[in-house]
Amino acid sequence: MLDHDGDTHLYLQIAEIIRQRITEAALPSGHAVPSEADIRSEFGVARTTARKAMQILRDEGLVYTVQGEGTFVGPPDGGVRRPRRIPMYQQIAEDVAERIRGGDLRPRRPIPSETTLMQQYDVARETVRRAVGVLREQGWIYTVPQRGSYVSAEEEWPGR
Repeated sequence: MLDHDGDTHLYLQIAEIIRQRITEAALPSGHAVPSEADIRSEFGVARTTARKAMQILRDEGLVYTVQGEGTFVGPPDGGVRRPRRIPMYQQIAEDVAERIRGGDLRPRRPIPSETTLMQQYDVARETVRRAVGVLREQGWIYTVPQRGSYVSAEEEWPGR
């Protein structure tokens, strides 16, 4: 539990809690550590507090971050975690495109929301936004301001 009234900053307390999880092997080497969104949810803190906590652990060499994939226990060259073949945002874009091709997502109907995709893939909002940008560039979807993103007409899909 965090001591909100004590003399120790919340981000230092969170870093200590995660550090203990790592040293007690609850989070083994190569394992993903909680995302900023998970930290915010678990501890009820602001994004900057979660970021500061993770930065401390990175500075200590206990964790490392791979953009678009997450933060992992251990040094970046630890060799335990197998690197992804493609960035996560591209994987999300491929998965959504496959759902469109397969008929799960139909033309002129919305694609899953940013929040839904963030939860489904356990990634940051920016990762989902990059995936949506790729889908838009490829012609799979179009975006209506203040409404969302929709599946393009079939004749506008790539390779048609």
